[in-house]
Amino acid sequence: MARIPVGLVGVTGYAGMELVRLLAGHPDLELVQATSRQHAGTPLGQLYPFLHGRPEAKIVVQSPDSATLAAACRLVFLAVPHGAAMEVSAQLLKAGTKVVDLSADFRLRDPEVYAKWYGLPHQQRALLEEAVYGLPELYGHKVTEATRLVANPGCYPSGIILGLVPALREGVISSRDIVADAKSGASGAGRKPSTGTLYCEVSDTLRAYGLGTHRHTPEIEQELAVAADSPVTISFSPHLVPMNRGILATSYGRMQQPLSLEEVHALYTSCYADAPWVRVLPEGTLPETRWVRGTMFCDIGLVVDRRTDRLLVVTAVDNLCRGASGQAIANANRMLGLEPCTGLDLPPMMP
Repeated sequence: MARIPVGLVGVTGYAGMELVRLLAGHPDLELVQATSRQHAGTPLGQLYPFLHGRPEAKIVVQSPDSATLAAACRLVFLAVPHGAAMEVSAQLLKAGTKVVDLSADFRLRDPEVYAKWYGLPHQQRALLEEAVYGLPELYGHKVTEATRLVANPGCYPSGIILGLVPALREGVISSRDIVADAKSGASGAGRKPSTGTLYCEVSDTLRAYGLGTHRHTPEIEQELAVAADSPVTISFSPHLVPMNRGILATSYGRMQQPLSLEEVHALYTSCYADAPWVRVLPEGTLPETRWVRGTMFCDIGLVVDRRTDRLLVVTAVDNLCRGASGQAIANANRMLGLEPCTGLDLPPMMP
Protein backbone atom coordinates (compact mmCIF):
# COMPACT_ATOMS: atom_id res chain seq x y z
CA MET A 1 0.00 0.00 0.00
CA ALA A 2 1.40 3.39 -1.03
CA ARG A 3 2.30 5.82 1.71
CA ILE A 4 0.49 9.17 1.87
CA PRO A 5 2.59 12.00 0.35
CA VAL A 6 3.21 14.99 2.62
CA GLY A 7 5.25 18.16 2.34
CA LEU A 8 7.19 20.39 4.71
CA VAL A 9 7.62 24.15 4.42
CA GLY A 10 10.54 25.29 6.55
CA VAL A 11 12.78 22.25 6.64
CA THR A 12 15.88 23.88 8.13
CA GLY A 13 14.68 24.86 11.61
CA TYR A 14 14.69 22.55 14.62
CA ALA A 15 10.98 21.76 14.19
CA GLY A 16 11.60 20.98 10.52
CA MET A 17 14.57 18.81 11.41
CA GLU A 18 12.51 16.88 13.96
CA LEU A 19 9.71 16.40 11.43
CA VAL A 20 12.17 14.93 8.94
CA ARG A 21 13.46 12.55 11.62
CA LEU A 22 9.98 11.40 12.64
CA LEU A 23 8.63 11.11 9.09
CA ALA A 24 11.64 8.98 8.15
CA GLY A 25 10.30 6.31 10.49
CA HIS A 26 6.59 6.75 9.77
CA PRO A 27 5.00 3.69 8.14
CA ASP A 28 2.17 5.56 6.37
CA LEU A 29 3.42 9.09 5.65
CA GLU A 30 6.07 9.83 3.03
CA LEU A 31 7.92 13.13 2.84
CA VAL A 32 7.99 14.04 -0.86
CA GLN A 33 8.51 17.83 -0.79
CA ALA A 34 10.71 19.94 1.50
CA THR A 35 11.20 23.68 1.05
CA SER A 36 13.59 26.43 2.11
CA ARG A 37 14.42 29.60 0.23
CA GLN A 38 17.95 29.73 1.61
CA HIS A 39 18.82 26.10 0.82
CA ALA A 40 16.85 25.50 -2.39
CA GLY A 41 18.65 23.02 -4.63
CA THR A 42 20.39 21.25 -1.74
CA PRO A 43 19.74 17.53 -1.10
CA LEU A 44 18.36 16.85 2.37
CA GLY A 45 21.21 14.42 3.01
CA GLN A 46 23.66 17.30 2.64
CA LEU A 47 21.73 19.42 5.13
CA TYR A 48 21.19 16.56 7.54
CA PRO A 49 23.94 13.93 7.46
CA PHE A 50 21.92 11.77 9.87
CA LEU A 51 19.84 10.83 6.81
CA HIS A 52 22.83 9.25 5.04
CA GLY A 53 21.77 6.01 3.37
CA ARG A 54 18.05 6.73 3.70
CA PRO A 55 15.72 7.58 0.79
CA GLU A 56 14.90 10.97 2.34
CA ALA A 57 18.51 12.02 1.80
CA LYS A 58 17.85 12.24 -1.96
CA ILE A 59 15.01 14.75 -1.63
CA VAL A 60 16.15 18.05 -3.13
CA VAL A 61 15.01 21.09 -1.17
CA GLN A 62 12.82 23.41 -3.24
CA SER A 63 11.90 27.06 -2.96
CA PRO A 64 8.39 27.32 -1.45
CA ASP A 65 5.64 27.18 -4.07
CA SER A 66 2.07 26.46 -3.01
CA ALA A 67 0.98 25.11 -6.40
CA THR A 68 3.84 22.60 -6.52
CA LEU A 69 3.20 21.50 -2.94
CA ALA A 70 -0.53 21.11 -3.50
CA ALA A 71 0.01 19.04 -6.64
CA ALA A 72 2.34 16.61 -4.86
CA CYS A 73 0.96 16.42 -1.31
CA ARG A 74 -2.24 15.54 0.51
CA LEU A 75 -1.08 17.42 3.59
CA VAL A 76 1.61 20.02 4.25
CA PHE A 77 3.34 20.91 7.51
CA LEU A 78 4.19 24.59 7.93
CA ALA A 79 7.25 25.01 10.18
CA VAL A 80 7.62 28.74 9.59
CA PRO A 81 7.70 31.89 11.78
CA HIS A 82 4.44 33.57 12.79
CA GLY A 83 3.01 35.78 10.08
CA ALA A 84 4.35 33.60 7.27
CA ALA A 85 1.77 30.82 7.48
CA MET A 86 -1.39 32.80 6.80
CA GLU A 87 -1.07 33.27 3.03
CA VAL A 88 0.51 29.87 2.39
CA SER A 89 -2.26 28.14 4.35
CA ALA A 90 -4.95 29.93 2.36
CA GLN A 91 -3.33 28.95 -0.94
CA LEU A 92 -2.90 25.29 0.02
CA LEU A 93 -6.41 24.96 1.40
CA LYS A 94 -7.88 26.53 -1.73
CA ALA A 95 -6.07 23.87 -3.75
CA GLY A 96 -7.53 21.11 -1.58
CA THR A 97 -4.45 20.31 0.50
CA LYS A 98 -4.73 19.88 4.27
CA VAL A 99 -2.47 21.94 6.54
CA VAL A 100 -0.89 21.51 9.97
CA ASP A 101 0.52 24.89 10.98
CA LEU A 102 3.31 24.79 13.57
CA SER A 103 3.46 28.58 13.82
CA ALA A 104 1.23 30.70 16.07
CA ASP A 105 -0.90 32.09 13.25
CA PHE A 106 -4.04 30.06 13.96
CA ARG A 107 -3.75 29.22 17.67
CA LEU A 108 -5.53 32.27 19.07
CA ARG A 109 -9.24 32.40 18.32
CA ASP A 110 -9.52 36.17 18.78
CA PRO A 111 -7.78 38.09 15.96
CA GLU A 112 -7.49 41.16 18.18
CA VAL A 113 -5.59 39.17 20.79
CA TYR A 114 -3.31 37.87 18.02
CA ALA A 115 -2.64 41.41 16.80
CA LYS A 116 -1.89 42.62 20.33
CA TRP A 117 0.63 39.89 21.17
CA TYR A 118 2.22 39.31 17.75
CA GLY A 119 2.27 42.88 16.49
CA LEU A 120 0.49 42.40 13.14
CA PRO A 121 -3.12 42.11 11.97
CA HIS A 122 -4.51 38.70 11.14
CA GLN A 123 -5.05 38.39 7.39
CA GLN A 124 -7.12 35.19 7.35
CA ARG A 125 -9.94 35.67 9.85
CA ALA A 126 -12.24 33.17 8.16
CA LEU A 127 -9.58 30.49 8.43
CA LEU A 128 -8.93 31.49 12.03
CA GLU A 129 -12.53 30.57 12.82
CA GLU A 130 -12.14 27.24 11.02
CA ALA A 131 -8.83 26.14 12.53
CA VAL A 132 -8.85 23.47 15.24
CA TYR A 133 -6.43 23.81 18.16
CA GLY A 134 -4.46 20.58 17.93
CA LEU A 135 -3.92 19.44 21.51
CA PRO A 136 -4.93 15.77 21.09
CA GLU A 137 -6.22 15.15 24.62
CA LEU A 138 -8.60 18.11 24.41
CA TYR A 139 -9.54 18.37 20.75
CA GLY A 140 -8.65 15.05 19.17
CA HIS A 141 -12.34 14.42 18.46
CA LYS A 142 -12.41 17.56 16.31
CA VAL A 143 -9.25 16.74 14.38
CA THR A 144 -10.85 14.32 11.96
CA GLU A 145 -10.72 13.62 8.26
CA ALA A 146 -13.11 16.53 7.77
CA THR A 147 -10.62 18.97 9.30
CA ARG A 148 -8.58 20.99 6.79
CA LEU A 149 -6.54 23.17 9.11
CA VAL A 150 -4.99 22.43 12.50
CA ALA A 151 -3.15 24.94 14.66
CA ASN A 152 -0.38 22.99 16.34
CA PRO A 153 0.05 24.09 19.98
CA GLY A 154 3.13 25.85 21.25
CA CYS A 155 5.79 24.01 23.24
CA TYR A 156 5.30 25.68 26.63
CA PRO A 157 1.48 25.57 26.40
CA SER A 158 1.41 21.84 25.61
CA GLY A 159 2.67 20.81 29.04
CA ILE A 160 1.24 23.65 31.12
CA ILE A 161 -2.29 23.27 29.72
CA LEU A 162 -2.32 19.49 30.18
CA GLY A 163 -1.04 19.95 33.72
CA LEU A 164 -3.73 22.41 34.81
CA VAL A 165 -6.86 21.43 32.86
CA PRO A 166 -8.07 18.65 35.21
CA ALA A 167 -7.74 20.84 38.31
CA LEU A 168 -9.54 23.78 36.69
CA ARG A 169 -12.23 21.66 35.07
CA GLU A 170 -13.16 20.10 38.42
CA GLY A 171 -12.82 23.31 40.42
CA VAL A 172 -9.91 22.01 42.49
CA ILE A 173 -8.00 25.27 42.08
CA SER A 174 -9.05 28.86 41.57
CA SER A 175 -8.93 30.33 38.07
CA ARG A 176 -7.14 33.34 39.56
CA ASP A 177 -3.64 33.68 40.98
CA ILE A 178 -2.10 30.88 38.87
CA VAL A 179 1.67 30.90 38.36
CA ALA A 180 3.46 28.81 35.72
CA ASP A 181 7.25 28.69 36.08
CA ALA A 182 8.91 26.87 33.17
CA LYS A 183 12.42 25.97 32.01
CA SER A 184 13.27 25.16 28.41
CA GLY A 185 16.26 23.80 26.56
CA ALA A 186 18.04 26.03 24.05
CA SER A 187 16.41 24.44 20.99
CA GLY A 188 13.22 26.22 22.02
CA ALA A 189 14.82 29.48 20.87
CA GLY A 190 15.05 28.18 17.30
CA ARG A 191 17.98 27.37 15.04
CA LYS A 192 18.68 30.82 13.66
CA PRO A 193 22.08 31.96 14.97
CA SER A 194 22.02 34.62 17.68
CA THR A 195 24.35 35.76 20.42
CA GLY A 196 21.94 34.69 23.14
CA THR A 197 22.05 31.04 22.11
CA LEU A 198 25.80 30.70 21.56
CA TYR A 199 27.36 27.90 23.60
CA CYS A 200 29.25 30.28 25.88
CA GLU A 201 26.08 32.28 26.50
CA VAL A 202 23.94 29.25 27.40
CA SER A 203 26.34 26.83 29.06
CA ASP A 204 26.80 26.98 32.83
CA THR A 205 24.09 29.58 33.42
CA LEU A 206 20.32 29.94 33.77
CA ARG A 207 18.29 33.00 32.88
CA ALA A 208 14.71 34.20 32.78
CA TYR A 209 13.27 35.90 29.71
CA GLY A 210 9.97 37.25 28.44
CA LEU A 211 8.56 37.76 31.93
CA GLY A 212 5.05 39.11 31.58
CA THR A 213 5.40 39.41 27.81
CA HIS A 214 5.93 35.91 26.40
CA ARG A 215 3.67 35.27 23.41
CA HIS A 216 2.58 31.85 24.65
CA THR A 217 0.74 33.54 27.54
CA PRO A 218 -2.59 34.22 25.73
CA GLU A 219 -2.56 30.72 24.23
CA ILE A 220 -2.29 29.17 27.70
CA GLU A 221 -4.94 31.48 29.11
CA GLN A 222 -7.30 30.78 26.22
CA GLU A 223 -7.32 27.03 26.78
CA LEU A 224 -7.35 27.19 30.57
CA ALA A 225 -10.37 29.50 30.37
CA VAL A 226 -12.22 26.81 28.42
CA ALA A 227 -11.45 24.28 31.16
CA ALA A 228 -12.43 26.68 33.96
CA ASP A 229 -15.46 28.04 32.08
CA SER A 230 -14.33 31.50 33.15
CA PRO A 231 -11.52 33.92 32.27
CA VAL A 232 -8.06 32.90 33.46
CA THR A 233 -5.04 35.12 33.98
CA ILE A 234 -1.67 33.52 34.70
CA SER A 235 1.80 34.69 35.60
CA PHE A 236 3.98 32.85 33.10
CA SER A 237 7.73 32.83 33.76
CA PRO A 238 9.90 31.12 31.13
CA HIS A 239 13.60 30.38 31.64
CA LEU A 240 16.42 29.17 29.42
CA VAL A 241 18.52 26.32 30.82
CA PRO A 242 21.74 24.75 29.47
CA MET A 243 20.32 21.65 27.80
CA ASN A 244 19.38 20.89 24.22
CA ARG A 245 15.75 19.91 24.48
CA GLY A 246 12.95 19.52 27.00
CA ILE A 247 10.64 21.68 29.11
CA LEU A 248 9.97 21.33 32.82
CA ALA A 249 7.14 23.47 34.17
CA THR A 250 5.92 23.87 37.73
CA SER A 251 2.46 25.42 37.99
CA TYR A 252 0.94 26.70 41.23
CA GLY A 253 -2.79 27.02 41.88
CA ARG A 254 -4.74 28.10 44.97
CA MET A 255 -6.84 25.13 46.16
CA GLN A 256 -10.60 25.60 46.48
CA GLN A 257 -11.34 22.12 47.80
CA PRO A 258 -9.70 20.39 50.79
CA LEU A 259 -8.55 17.38 48.78
CA SER A 260 -5.76 15.02 49.67
CA LEU A 261 -2.94 14.12 47.30
CA GLU A 262 -4.54 10.71 46.87
CA GLU A 263 -7.82 12.32 45.79
CA VAL A 264 -6.14 14.75 43.38
CA HIS A 265 -4.03 11.95 41.92
CA ALA A 266 -7.17 9.84 41.37
CA LEU A 267 -8.84 12.78 39.62
CA TYR A 268 -5.90 13.24 37.24
CA THR A 269 -5.59 9.52 36.60
CA SER A 270 -9.27 9.34 35.70
CA CYS A 271 -9.05 12.41 33.46
CA TYR A 272 -6.21 10.95 31.40
CA ALA A 273 -7.20 7.28 31.56
CA ASP A 274 -7.67 7.18 27.78
CA ALA A 275 -4.72 9.44 26.93
CA PRO A 276 -1.77 7.23 25.95
CA TRP A 277 0.73 10.10 25.90
CA VAL A 278 -0.09 11.57 29.31
CA ARG A 279 1.55 9.75 32.20
CA VAL A 280 0.34 10.71 35.68
CA LEU A 281 3.31 9.59 37.75
CA PRO A 282 2.92 7.70 41.04
CA GLU A 283 2.41 9.78 44.17
CA GLY A 284 5.72 11.14 45.40
CA THR A 285 7.39 10.95 41.96
CA LEU A 286 8.17 14.14 40.04
CA PRO A 287 8.97 14.32 36.30
CA GLU A 288 12.35 14.79 34.68
CA THR A 289 12.93 15.97 31.13
CA ARG A 290 15.16 13.00 30.32
CA TRP A 291 12.23 10.64 30.88
CA VAL A 292 10.34 12.17 27.93
CA ARG A 293 13.23 13.10 25.61
CA GLY A 294 12.34 12.50 21.96
CA THR A 295 8.81 11.30 22.77
CA MET A 296 5.17 12.36 22.81
CA PHE A 297 4.84 11.84 26.54
CA CYS A 298 3.70 14.53 28.94
CA ASP A 299 4.66 13.39 32.43
CA ILE A 300 2.71 14.91 35.33
CA GLY A 301 3.71 14.97 38.99
CA LEU A 302 1.47 16.32 41.76
CA VAL A 303 2.08 17.89 45.17
CA VAL A 304 -0.57 19.13 47.60
CA ASP A 305 1.08 21.77 49.78
CA ARG A 306 -1.11 22.05 52.88
CA ARG A 307 1.02 24.82 54.40
CA THR A 308 0.37 27.24 51.52
CA ASP A 309 -2.92 25.67 50.44
CA ARG A 310 -1.64 25.25 46.91
CA LEU A 311 -1.63 22.50 44.33
CA LEU A 312 1.73 22.15 42.58
CA VAL A 313 1.66 20.49 39.17
CA VAL A 314 4.98 19.57 37.57
CA THR A 315 4.99 18.65 33.88
CA ALA A 316 7.77 17.53 31.56
CA VAL A 317 7.58 17.44 27.77
CA ASP A 318 10.05 17.31 24.91
CA ASN A 319 9.72 20.71 23.27
CA LEU A 320 10.62 19.46 19.78
CA CYS A 321 8.56 16.26 19.70
CA ARG A 322 5.56 16.71 21.99
CA GLY A 323 5.82 20.48 21.81
CA ALA A 324 6.07 20.70 18.03
CA SER A 325 6.76 18.05 15.39
CA GLY A 326 5.50 14.87 17.02
CA GLN A 327 2.27 16.59 17.94
CA ALA A 328 1.99 17.83 14.35
CA ILE A 329 2.24 14.25 13.11
CA ALA A 330 -0.37 13.12 15.63
CA ASN A 331 -2.72 15.71 14.16
CA ALA A 332 -1.84 14.74 10.60
CA ASN A 333 -2.57 11.10 11.42
CA ARG A 334 -6.12 12.00 12.48
CA MET A 335 -6.67 14.33 9.54
CA LEU A 336 -5.66 11.58 7.11
CA GLY A 337 -7.70 8.81 8.71
CA LEU A 338 -4.81 7.03 10.42
CA GLU A 339 -4.53 5.84 14.01
CA PRO A 340 -3.30 8.82 16.08
CA CYS A 341 -0.31 6.93 17.50
CA THR A 342 0.99 5.76 14.11
CA GLY A 343 4.72 6.40 13.86
CA LEU A 344 4.82 7.87 17.36
CA ASP A 345 5.36 4.84 19.58
CA LEU A 346 8.68 6.30 20.71
CA PRO A 347 10.56 5.28 23.86
CA PRO A 348 12.62 8.04 25.55
CA MET A 349 16.19 8.56 24.36
CA MET A 350 18.36 7.60 27.33
CA PRO A 351 20.69 8.61 28.85
